[in-house]
Amino acid sequence: MTTSKTNPEVDEFVKSLGQWQEETKKLRKILLGCGLTEEIKWGKPCYSFQGSNVVIIQGFKAYCALLFFKGVLMKDPGGILVKTGENTRVGRQIRFTSADEIDRLEPLLKKYVHAAIEVEKAGLKVELDENDGPEIPDELQQKFKGSPALKRAFEGLTPGRQRAYIYFFSAPKQSKTREARIDKCAPRILEGIGLND
Repeated sequence: MTTSKTNPEVDEFVKSLGQWQEETKKLRKILLGCGLTEEIKWGKPCYSFQGSNVVIIQGFKAYCALLFFKGVLMKDPGGILVKTGENTRVGRQIRFTSADEIDRLEPLLKKYVHAAIEVEKAGLKVELDENDGPEIPDELQQKFKGSPALKRAFEGLTPGRQRAYIYFFSAPKQSKTREARIDKCAPRILEGIGLND
């Protein structure tokens, strides 16, 4: 595969980074070398194949990562794919804590990226049972009745972001605590921001 063109938006994103700048540059070079199209989505460098999202570069306090959108469909011969959280159903990450680690894993990372591209070429879809997810807590349903804008914004979130909020809101035993969590998160939901973004 030929190397893809860089996107000026991603150039600016990388320049603005404090933590994980060197690691992001290395990951970006690998992904572009695999022929993926680069853009900014969800505030992060995202890489697609023929219009389908394949992988995104993420930075967190303790690590940076490649998140494969359909990672659950990929084989993991290196044992390096991890679920992003206990309730994650589809995406899988490869996590890094140094640029040296990326250099060491580069040949394997390229294999994983090509495997993710093959998933897209094959048109594979993740079959999810929508009834398998968590139930919306009563307190959130009440907020939706009082704020149609909040309901629309929540429904506009990705299914994974919706589930993260629902698990977070449902965790406390007391209704008062659930309501407080919803009130605190409502501005983020209205802005289209996920719980962990």
